[in-house]
Amino acid sequence: MQPLGVDEPTVVGPYRLLGRLGSGGMGRVYLGRSAGGRTVAVKIVHPHFALDEEFRARFRREVDAARRVGGAWTAPVLDADPEAAVPWVATAYAAGPSLTSAVADSGALPAHSVRALGAGLAEALAAVHELGLVHRDVKPSNVLLTLDGPLLIDFGIARAMDGTASLTSTGVSIGSPGYMSPEQILGKGATGAADVFSLGAVLAYAATGEPPFTGDSSAALLYKVVHEEPELDALDGELRELAAACLAKEPGARPTPGDVARRLAPQGAARLVAGGWLPGALVEQVSRGAVRLLNLEAGEDVSSGPVRFSLPSVGVVDATAGGESSGRSTVGEFGPPPVMAPTPVPPAPTP
Repeated sequence: MQPLGVDEPTVVGPYRLLGRLGSGGMGRVYLGRSAGGRTVAVKIVHPHFALDEEFRARFRREVDAARRVGGAWTAPVLDADPEAAVPWVATAYAAGPSLTSAVADSGALPAHSVRALGAGLAEALAAVHELGLVHRDVKPSNVLLTLDGPLLIDFGIARAMDGTASLTSTGVSIGSPGYMSPEQILGKGATGAADVFSLGAVLAYAATGEPPFTGDSSAALLYKVVHEEPELDALDGELRELAAACLAKEPGARPTPGDVARRLAPQGAARLVAGGWLPGALVEQVSRGAVRLLNLEAGEDVSSGPVRFSLPSVGVVDATAGGESSGRSTVGEFGPPPVMAPTPVPPAPTP
């Protein structure tokens, strides 16, 4: 976390800002504290977006959708003001690294951790889909690892499944290269099955440390997602079968989130998490972050210099890394720069 600059706000709505956690194409993310002492993540859009009425309408709609999302495996929206001079949204803050950071620092997760991770995320998606919403950007940097289990974050780009509800520009699809479904890339729209495809890619990444699709350019990466099979050789047994099913090219061939959850955790994700689900090195890392958070909540001054938190990534998409970024923040970036769809994807060669 970095101290606030002279040109940055110190108060947003009812929240006093403690420092800047990260920034991205649509805004900045700050650590804030309410008058009652609760620590939150506050996302503020860049001022020029506030002048765009279409953006404000989209922001308003997406905040309304995000407020409906709840459950054990999601970080809830606590407060927002789409009508402010500069719109903002506050979400619950969780002390824990993103899956991106955890894998970069400690390598692939052990099998038990992957099962708990997948079960929790699948249960989160099942709840989201029951509300008629689609997350549309499930990726490692939008997954936090906490002692109490995984959290799926950044519902700012969730939208109604009803195809008439889209407020994105014609031909634009929101998502991250390498984790987007083929139908998103081709501009065919996203249903809950698109989230399942992304979940399969996340599971492969967690278990192997590598995304199932890679490429040296955006076009090459997206071509592979649409036309080629995922690289799953490093996976074994049931997990490989499940990831392959999630990554089926046809949406109708993929399992539902409920199916995924039941296959990974027949007695529920909470049962897998309860016995301790993270490896020792990550437990220590998360515990240190939790202690820092408690110190902040107790009123420690953080204005004297940088404070290092192990937090999830936001920022510029790197297609060669499967659509992940290198910056750090507490929550996913609101409305990441959209990937144009249909992106020029070379057709499959004819025999």
